[in-house]
This record gives sequence, C-alpha cells and structure tokens, in this order.
Amino acid sequence: MDLSITLAQTNPLLGDLGKNLEQHLALARAAAAEGSDLILFPELSLSGYFLRDQVFDIALGLDAPELDPLREASRGISIAIGLPERADDGRCYNTLAFFEDGALLGAHRKVHLVSYGMFDETRDFAAGTTWTPIESRLGRFGPFLCEDLWHLGGQYTYALDAVDVLLVASAGPARGATGPELESTRTWRQLLSTAAMHTQAYACWANRVGFEDGVAFGGSSAVFGPDGACMAELAGLDEGTLGARLTQAALHRTRQRTPLLRDLRPWVLEAELAKRSGRERPAGAPAAQDPGQPERGAPDAGTERKG
Repeated sequence: MDLSITLAQTNPLLGDLGKNLEQHLALARAAAAEGSDLILFPELSLSGYFLRDQVFDIALGLDAPELDPLREASRGISIAIGLPERADDGRCYNTLAFFEDGALLGAHRKVHLVSYGMFDETRDFAAGTTWTPIESRLGRFGPFLCEDLWHLGGQYTYALDAVDVLLVASAGPARGATGPELESTRTWRQLLSTAAMHTQAYACWANRVGFEDGVAFGGSSAVFGPDGACMAELAGLDEGTLGARLTQAALHRTRQRTPLLRDLRPWVLEAELAKRSGRERPAGAPAAQDPGQPERGAPDAGTERKG
C-alpha cells in the first residue's frame, strides 16, 4: 500500500445533484492530473447536508445512471463520495460510496446517526448495521461517516481487519470560536490522532465548509499518520484540496515499534459482551477466537500484506 490521496474540502449546493456532480468530476480530474490515486469527498458531498423533506426525492440507488460519470471517472482515479442512498426497499441511508476502475467497489452506510443538538438524522435516514472494509487495489480502507468515528465499535472492528487507512467523511459544524483555532477543530484533531494511534492506520478526514440553514461547517480537513501525528492540514473555512503520500513502510514501522494489532484480544471482549447481553457461552463451547491464535485480519508485526 503506497498511494497519494487528495482530500476535497467542498461547499455543496443543497439539493443540486447536477452542479455538485460537475464539481466532483472537475476535482477528480484535477487530482488525477496531479498524480493522486484516490480522492475523498465530505459527507453528503453530492447533495448537501440539511436535505430534510428532499431526502427521498433526490436519494439515488447505487446503480443509478446519474452516477455513471463517477464510475467512468474512477478509471483514472479512485473516488469516495458522500450521498443519500435509496435502497431497493425504499429506505434511505447516509452513505459513503467508493468507486474504482469503472465500478462501485464498496459502500458504507452511516451506523451512528446524529439526533441531538441541531441534528435529526434519524428522521430521514435508516442506520447502517455493518463495518465492512473496502478492499481496493490501493489498500484496505475503513470508511466512517462523521459521528461513526466518535464511537469505538468501528475503530475496534477495523483494527481487527488491520486496515491501512481510515477514510473519514464528515459535515462537522464550526463551534467554539474561543481562540486561534475553533474548539470543534481541536476536538476533531484529538479524535483523529487517537483513532490513528489505536488502529495503527492513517486517518484521512475530509470535512465540508460553507453554510446551510444558518449552520457553518468547519472544514480544517487533515491527514494523520499511524503514529497519531498530523501530516498535513487544510486550515480555515474555505474550499480547497489537500494532498498527502501514504506508505506501507510507515505502517510497518509503527506496528513493529508498538505491536498493538498483534496483541488485540477480541475473545475477551466477546466474553464480556456475552455477559452483559445475558448470552454467555455454554461451558466448553469454543470461543470465536482462541487465545494464542492470530486475530482476524491482523498480521503479526513485521509481516507484509500485499495490496
């Protein structure tokens, strides 16, 4: 896994799929021309965030012809976008879709919908139910949508899968103008640094900017290394792009120095969850992962995994 990534910090037009699609394609072409292998857009980048009653009308199936230009553009650069997805059963999801080599490679439906403060996502969206890595020719990616990263379940699951990169797309508001940096930006940087350290993976965060319904979005997109250090950041509240180079060598160095992935103990967590749910394993029943065996997806420190 050696790749160049571009983060697109955009200000989508609310409900205007056509104009937003044009911007996505232009930014993808520009990133490809500069040598990027992957471009990551913010949460609901194709539609805007506060859709409310528009959700069902503009949500798209992942096989919709409106997405064909993105599929075609992904032959030159892998593309991860945020959009409202309408499933076959009519339910709508807040989804991050990943296109590569002319096809949809994977999609993540937001698990932790936000329904507090100014947000009411459960009014319009159904919640996702899985944490599934995206297996790309570029590497193994763990997708998150905004609030997803604030909960430990996805991080732990992706650590078991030994993902290379956390792809975090958000529509995070700007809050707390009490100093040279927004309080919301400081909080996000702490969260991203911690997630990168715990999963020993890169954390790439594309956050949107602009205003909707009187709410300002905070931008400040950034890339953190697997050691938790900030590698690059896009300061401010303006649209723009940010590039970074991610390497397998840096992953190996971090995982060899501090073998957190090697020392995960998922069977301990399984037993504790079983206790709390009243579903303890019967005496003598095998654990999902016996002690002393390699964890699911987590190679021993120093073991190279191709891809």
